[in-house]
Amino acid sequence: MKFFLDSANVEKIKNAVGLGLCDGVTTNPTIIMKEGKEQKSVILEIAKIMKGPLSVEGIGETAEQMVKDGEEFAKWAPNAVVKIPMTAEGLKAVRILEKKGIKTNVTLVFSASQALLAAKAGASFVSPFVGRLDDIGQDGMKVVEDIAQIYRNYGFKTEIIVASVRSTAHVERAAKCGAHIATIPPKVFEEMFRHQLTDRGIARFLEDYKKAKK
Repeated sequence: MKFFLDSANVEKIKNAVGLGLCDGVTTNPTIIMKEGKEQKSVILEIAKIMKGPLSVEGIGETAEQMVKDGEEFAKWAPNAVVKIPMTAEGLKAVRILEKKGIKTNVTLVFSASQALLAAKAGASFVSPFVGRLDDIGQDGMKVVEDIAQIYRNYGFKTEIIVASVRSTAHVERAAKCGAHIATIPPKVFEEMFRHQLTDRGIARFLEDYKKAKK
């Protein structure tokens, strides 16, 4: 299973890459805005330190505009992946971009049928938003399980990126159901390292070590 960092914070990405635990990065206009930087400059910075897939999102609503944005993003970085919304116009853009050799990530997916359409259109990646489904009382991870089953049934090459991850439990369930990737916010990524018994055990070992030296 691959871990992507869902962030535009260059220092946090650099840290995850340094640990050898960052296989890619996903961004969106909202995440980039929080960093107070211009989109292109952030993407160029990230591309220097991370060679895995780097998802970049535009604001086009028509297939023509999405393709234009995607072609521009591809000039910024060789590992750029164009985030495309799950709409009819979006899937038109996916077909065009994929034929041009530009990878796509169909985002804002909330059902297995949407994921099936994205795979049929030839998307490189599909991003079901599990946290937002949980917010409306649905089981987001059940949708991921269904998508994974459908993709296995028909041998689709589209990779599943579990997105809108809110907890380590989301990451664990994503791994259990065979999702290819989880894109993880820095806060959740940091939580994956910790457990109260680990902290307690380390503190005990240090205490015993100090006693033994006396």
